Amino acid sequence: MAMQNGEPVDVLAATLVKAVLELGRAGQPQRANRLAAVAYAAVRHDHPDATRRLNGVMHSLARMESPPPPQRSETETSMPQTIDVRPEPPVRRHALIFETFDTLPVDDNFELVNDHDPKPLYYQLEAEQTGKFTWEYLEEGPEVWRVRIGRTAA
Repeated sequence: MAMQNGEPVDVLAATLVKAVLELGRAGQPQRANRLAAVAYAAVRHDHPDATRRLNGVMHSLARMESPPPPQRSETETSMPQTIDVRPEPPVRRHALIFETFDTLPVDDNFELVNDHDPKPLYYQLEAEQTGKFTWEYLEEGPEVWRVRIGRTAA
């Protein structure tokens, strides 16, 4: 296989995308999504091209048949803030959600409204915020998905 031209991070992202797609097609889309999420978390602040590529493959993997990620129920302590990302351009959605989560006080939550299953976001949060968030599906499509996302630790 010949070396691709481009920035090393972009070459690595392209290679990883191919590998995780193969893993997903081999019947392990959740495992593939978790691997892609770790890479996404590593590059999302400094490498926009690699970030877009990894986010795209995570959405492709989420459409592969697999059980949904585990749901964690939490007791609602206040009226949650609602973030409806449907009117936002796709390239802005995850940044808006992460900004909302980053400013969320411990033991608080917000409701995400989306036009597709936000499963890739779950894997991204899992990679960056392991053990520090809750995720509860409130509505699961086919046209609207609503998820309660909470912060459990600083």
